[in-house]
Amino acid sequence: MTSSVQTAASPVAAANNEALPVPRRVRRAQTVSLILLILTGVINYMDRGTLAVANHDIANELGLSMGQMGLLLSAFSWSYALAQLPTGGLVDRVGPRRLLGAGMIIWSIAQAAGGLVSNFAQFIAARICLGIGEAPQFPSAARVVSNWYPINERGTPTGIFNSASPLGTALAPLILSQVMIFLDWRWMFILTGVLGVIAAVIWFAFYRDPGDVALSKPEIAYLTGEADDKARPKVTLADWVGLFSYRATWGMILGYFGSVYLNWVYLSWLPAYLINDRHMSLARTGVIASVPFFCGFLGCLAAGWFSDQLTRRTTRSPVLGRRIPVIVAMLGMAVFTVPAAMLESNMIAIACISVVIFLANAASACSWALATAVAPSDRIASLGSLQNFGGFIGGALAPIATGFIAQSFSFAPALLFGAFIAFAGAMSYLFLVTRSIPEKSN
Repeated sequence: MTSSVQTAASPVAAANNEALPVPRRVRRAQTVSLILLILTGVINYMDRGTLAVANHDIANELGLSMGQMGLLLSAFSWSYALAQLPTGGLVDRVGPRRLLGAGMIIWSIAQAAGGLVSNFAQFIAARICLGIGEAPQFPSAARVVSNWYPINERGTPTGIFNSASPLGTALAPLILSQVMIFLDWRWMFILTGVLGVIAAVIWFAFYRDPGDVALSKPEIAYLTGEADDKARPKVTLADWVGLFSYRATWGMILGYFGSVYLNWVYLSWLPAYLINDRHMSLARTGVIASVPFFCGFLGCLAAGWFSDQLTRRTTRSPVLGRRIPVIVAMLGMAVFTVPAAMLESNMIAIACISVVIFLANAASACSWALATAVAPSDRIASLGSLQNFGGFIGGALAPIATGFIAQSFSFAPALLFGAFIAFAGAMSYLFLVTRSIPEKSN
């Protein structure tokens, strides 16, 4: 058994990787990894969406007020965001196989527990545990991609695993509402929890970290650009804390805050906006509101491929090739939100919102690919989780701020404020994330 492979190479080595054929065993590992990441990611986002699908029935059965439902809806985001802080370092230290597998078991038990609760406090506890359990999903996915792909080929697989997010969001109301119709909301939670446990068993059975595989020299050369595998020292607390001394880290935290903030304005309030401000019927809203998220699924796939193409043609730095699409996508999010908020035509507004969600998911996919280029090879999940922490602080604040602004004025200024936040996030990526963080000296 060899040690974990080094996952970042110099630009010269990265260029050489482009000419190397993909070893058959590495190709098989890449395929299996992506299939499993899509499967677990879709379940991850369907679990998050169960509360939104069933909130009316839950509020009636448990006697919850609108204020209590608001707290229940936000409980997941806060615990998920805070859990990002230790999660990345743990993924880098123990590997994604063990940590994501354990996370799946925790979140699946918490999800199933949501179907057994009898009061508000129990439900809050279940949602907090769900957020903690789901925290390893995307840092682990970033680590998996950096483990099994050379640095100039990570955009496409990053886009693919990120596509599970909008796909799960779009599928949740279509599938889970049928479970509610034939059974009830409690079975919706229980069955998705059981599905998560099954996925965890499959993950443990089929995924392997590179350190668990005796890699040959050609396989190591393809992945790292080096002839021999080199042992990587374990990530320490000092290594993790050291990331905060670089402005690139803060640029990614602040930048992703802006990206996820605007995305979650639409995730949490799009149906209400269409009904209240656009005066659409409930039946029409249910169909219309799913269209932008299918566009988001396409955005992830397109952005990952484009990011790889740009990186291969950028000789200065992989960071530049990964950063440009993030900035352009976020600026587009801000620009297209303005007509979505201001124009009277519902058709134009929906088209603009679809473009925004397409670009939001494109920005998300490229942001995770950027993390693999900026981070030292031993702290890719650590930096990715710090970026995700900033994003989900934005995701937790967006529903609250949007609701307050919409209640005091209307949805239009709330959308415009979200566009401003996205613009500020793009500027953070532009001016702060300019170079990679150096490897630590041994």
